[in-house]
Amino acid sequence: MPNHLAGETSPYLLQHADNPVDWYPWGEEALVLARTQNKPILLSIGYSACHWCHVMAQESFEDQEVAAAMNEYFINIKVDREERPDLDQIYQTAHYMLNHRSGGWPLTMFLTPEQKPFFGGTYFPKEPRHGMPGFLELLPKIAEIYRTRREDIEQQNSALLKILAETLPATSVNISVFSRHLIEQAVTQLLENFDREYGGLGSAPKFLHPAELKFCLQCYFSENDTQAQYIVAYTLEKMANGGIYDQLGGGFYRYSTDQYWCIPHFEKMLYDNGPLLQLYADAWLATRNSLFKRIVEETAAWVMREMQFGQKEGGYYSALDADSEHEEGKFYVWDKDEIACVLTADEYTVIAPYYGLSRLPNFENKYWHLEINQSVAAIANDMGISQEEVQQRIESARHKLFNKREQRVHPGRDEKTLVSWNGLMIKGMARAGMIFGSSEWIKSAMLAVDFIRATLWKNNRLLATFKDGKAHLNAYLDDYAFLLDGLLELMQVEFRQSDLDFAIALAEVLLDQFEDKQLGGFFFTSHDHERLIHRPKTGQDNAIPSGNGLVAISLQRLGHLLGEYRYLQSAERTLKLFYPEMRHHPSVYCSLLIVLKEWLTLPQIVILRGKGALLSEWHRALVLHAPATIVLALPMELTGLPPSLNKPLSVDQGVNAWVCQGEKCLPEITDLQELLQVCKVKGRMLFPL
Repeated sequence: MPNHLAGETSPYLLQHADNPVDWYPWGEEALVLARTQNKPILLSIGYSACHWCHVMAQESFEDQEVAAAMNEYFINIKVDREERPDLDQIYQTAHYMLNHRSGGWPLTMFLTPEQKPFFGGTYFPKEPRHGMPGFLELLPKIAEIYRTRREDIEQQNSALLKILAETLPATSVNISVFSRHLIEQAVTQLLENFDREYGGLGSAPKFLHPAELKFCLQCYFSENDTQAQYIVAYTLEKMANGGIYDQLGGGFYRYSTDQYWCIPHFEKMLYDNGPLLQLYADAWLATRNSLFKRIVEETAAWVMREMQFGQKEGGYYSALDADSEHEEGKFYVWDKDEIACVLTADEYTVIAPYYGLSRLPNFENKYWHLEINQSVAAIANDMGISQEEVQQRIESARHKLFNKREQRVHPGRDEKTLVSWNGLMIKGMARAGMIFGSSEWIKSAMLAVDFIRATLWKNNRLLATFKDGKAHLNAYLDDYAFLLDGLLELMQVEFRQSDLDFAIALAEVLLDQFEDKQLGGFFFTSHDHERLIHRPKTGQDNAIPSGNGLVAISLQRLGHLLGEYRYLQSAERTLKLFYPEMRHHPSVYCSLLIVLKEWLTLPQIVILRGKGALLSEWHRALVLHAPATIVLALPMELTGLPPSLNKPLSVDQGVNAWVCQGEKCLPEITDLQELLQVCKVKGRMLFPL
């Protein structure tokens, strides 16, 4: 018999609907049951693409003996961390406080009926192994602790809730002057953390850090910081050639288990690939490295092929699983003999050195996970043939290997639409489409926006998730922040009045429902959200950028575009709130540092008015010439524009440009070369046009 998860939309929860564990979704039914029966709660948080979540499910949650113990001692609640990031944030933080080490997934927490955690961990094996306690032995011990040590638990809970409250930023210092020194200090810290041999930040396990890399690229575009640019270019090249990237199908996996970008955990997440699309496109602008262009093209193709549904709807799916046929990476790794059977002899002689097949297996000592091991030029030199011939053989071989791989059992796909992650991909596809002139990618982003507006925007509020015809759950800060950021990017690609109206509506909800009017900044949950034991307000970037950072960036830019002082004030209050924390370790606040950069030096905004092909020509030239400039190309036939954007056209059949910083605008410009001269980045052109 299915348990209480059978009516849910989350693919992760539905994976557990037939477990013998009497799972409940998070909600009043389960919480009331815990209180009335005076039972502790066993809270398990994971997500559908998570390898170790699958392992614990197979070992414990599908096991009759373990399930019987769970059902006897606990009220069992299963949570999809992607649908309930509010709960995940709270209990990951609690795990860190209880165990003095970072958590992860699956997260296994034991709570009082009042939702207060008193013990927790991540993955537990069924039986003791490698120094880890066995889950089956642990369950009765935890239940016994709850029965016999209530007073100790209450004391611990009081201390934990106090520490949680102290994690909220609270400034009593009057910040009178913002300093550019924080930006310089952050670059210095990132350089210290930069792996100069293999690229990336930190050591294994090595994550992607798109927010930090984006900040470095911004420093290059605005200040010509070549050290910051080197961090980005070197890291992106190493990632693109490594096993962290799907060399056949495009798209990046979640993180590398080693420092070399060789062997990843194989899940592919929408939230990683959206920011990386933008990053690789902007890095191409900065370097003209053809590798970066190829990565954008292949990743965008993967997004449209595997992660977007419907030609008329167009929302993006959430993730692809790490596992297929109950084995991690099985879909992606190769037996060398299988490769040799698929290819011609000429193709194999090139592919073998290219992907390092002559070396020992790099995955579980028996399979090869593809990474680029030797350059085209080196292979051509060794074989005495042209680079063009080598490249042709590689492309032919890749095509055959991809088609062969397509015949395998595919990893599962999490087919729910999350507004927040869609916002990240909307921005990535829009930005890449603008830089490379791809109308297909731009249309993809527009379809996603239109789908969200039609399906998840109800009564002037966002819902967080959609699947199987059902939209539900009160949206979070990241949903509003990332979608607003995506809309501002899309408006720069192809302006639609409906997108501007939507952006303004989102900004108003943010100010009304999320902003802390007293101290500044934005809570992760709205004022009318379900009451939980803690209400986070975070400014640090993690795997995804900080919601507070992106809200402040967007409000600051929208405030300048519309002349809306309330938006500018809100962004400044957010910056002031987090500024004392930023001074201690600025490099973990890279999104907020971009807010600081644009507060210290107002962003350059160009409004173009004109018609047809000429307007598009001017727009394209500016995109390639001035990457840090905000550009809106507004056809003359548009009506109903706000006064700040409703510039007149004074040249017949031509284009007019207004270059502004804040409220100050230069006289209109009617010559493209003059405009490009004015918009030079710190007096330099990145590349001749």
